[in-house]
Amino acid sequence: MNIFKKLFKSYKSGMLRRILSSFSGTLGLVLIALIIIIAIFAPQLAPHNPTKIDVTNRLAGPTAKHPFGTDHLGRDLLSRLIFGSRIALLVSLPAIGLGVIVGIMLGTIAGYSGGTLDNVLLFIFDTVRAFPPLLLAITIITLTGGANLLVLIIVLGITRFPGYGRLVRAQSAQVSKREFVMASEAAGSTTARTLFKHIFPNSIGPVFINAAMDIPVIITFAAALSFLGLGVPPPIPGWGRILRSGYSYIRTSPWMVTFSAIFLVMATLGFTFLGEALRDALDPKLKKSPQLQ
Repeated sequence: MNIFKKLFKSYKSGMLRRILSSFSGTLGLVLIALIIIIAIFAPQLAPHNPTKIDVTNRLAGPTAKHPFGTDHLGRDLLSRLIFGSRIALLVSLPAIGLGVIVGIMLGTIAGYSGGTLDNVLLFIFDTVRAFPPLLLAITIITLTGGANLLVLIIVLGITRFPGYGRLVRAQSAQVSKREFVMASEAAGSTTARTLFKHIFPNSIGPVFINAAMDIPVIITFAAALSFLGLGVPPPIPGWGRILRSGYSYIRTSPWMVTFSAIFLVMATLGFTFLGEALRDALDPKLKKSPQLQ
């Protein structure tokens, strides 16, 4: 409850106003709101069934009936991109949530406990981070026999949790040495109470900044996996799969690549701009500093 009180207090103190005071923050919120609206109201906004095949109308250019043209199977490209926004959000947001939850839990324990447990958890963090994220995701998906929505979320969450874990560990180690934590322990507070009442709420602030900055990374990873044929299975429309299909016909039908790239850029830029504005709003000292790693 203390976390929600702090978030509400920060909202009342003008965090949203500070985000909207910058052009990038306003643009980021607008782009994200647009993507979310498109995802929520996809059935109402899509002019056609995104999986309906019409081979007699394959690779048709933009027309009044098909504003973005059709793909190699005659499916309406605009409808597929609209429904693809749902896949982008359904993969990226839960994956980030999973990475944040696991990272916060393990990082808090590592930073507070120290000793052998801290070393073991650090070894796990460093081992996972030693692998390039995309290569790690490809390896896990291949070993599990293929991707579906749940597998993608878990795999992408695994690639992100070590970063959050290391960040929270560093914060927890600092907080655990403060006077109010020592006073709580001296008063007989249990380990669980100390963790959840003192260490946890005072260590997770930077995590939200990094999470906002990581969402476009996850969206790009998911699109890259779909481009490689390891994303959500067909006929589910994913932006990466649409890009992959369009790449084969880029000389004769460039609209498949062009319009899918526009949607992907909108989403990644929106979350990137919002993450930067959120960083500046939560900690103005970081405004001219490099992005947290």
